[in-house]
Amino acid sequence: MAAVAFAMAGCAADSDATPGASAPAADTPSASASAGNADPAAAAALSTAAAKLGTTSFKVTMTAGPGFTLTGMLDAPNGTGTADVVATGPNTEITVKTLLVGQDLYLKVPGVTKGDTWTHVDVSRLPEGANVGLRPGQIDPANTAKLLTSTTDVRQVDSRSYQGTLDLTKAAGVAGVDQTLVKTWGAQAQNVPFTAGLDEQGRLSALTIQLPAVQGQQAQPLEVLYTDYGIKVTAQKPTAAEITEAPDSLYTSLGG
Repeated sequence: MAAVAFAMAGCAADSDATPGASAPAADTPSASASAGNADPAAAAALSTAAAKLGTTSFKVTMTAGPGFTLTGMLDAPNGTGTADVVATGPNTEITVKTLLVGQDLYLKVPGVTKGDTWTHVDVSRLPEGANVGLRPGQIDPANTAKLLTSTTDVRQVDSRSYQGTLDLTKAAGVAGVDQTLVKTWGAQAQNVPFTAGLDEQGRLSALTIQLPAVQGQQAQPLEVLYTDYGIKVTAQKPTAAEITEAPDSLYTSLGG
């Protein structure tokens, strides 16, 4: 169960890297410490782009270095989606499957779920920041729309690119970043560089966050990609025979 908690918390299992991602997306400029005056119009445009995630279906891919990948297919208007969370370490790889249908969240967890059954989760018992892929009311695993409310400045780089800084002390529990990690960063968490890119229709396409170093080790960036807007998402509630309730040990392992 400790290994399962490690996977579901969204922490990279690679001992040489804190949560982060691979190279920035092609339509997103390299993140660096933000400088200059904030642009309210840029902040509004970026927030509008993020809000569009709630009006359509899309694919999301969130990576944190070599140790963590989340891939989801989401239908925001209908409140349904599926996601796979994969955590990789030196000697193991764990995949947690997530299914969201309305207000019901189901998981397939190694060591907990048997065969082809689904474990039904009481979302109210999940601790803040536990990244199980999807949650009712939060169709975007990265919760980018909320994350952008923590911006301390946003500037437009070109017609489809933005950059700025985030105060992650105001957004703990989103993008797989929990409160414990934020506290570890200290004052650095209040000035975290980010970049964002839009597609040709003004929809969010990429978000890259340059997470602070931890214990002297530079973090790799956290990257979220949004693609395949309008895609058909198939997510149906399992039959009663396929469902078991999550054991107390699952919530305990996650700090709940």
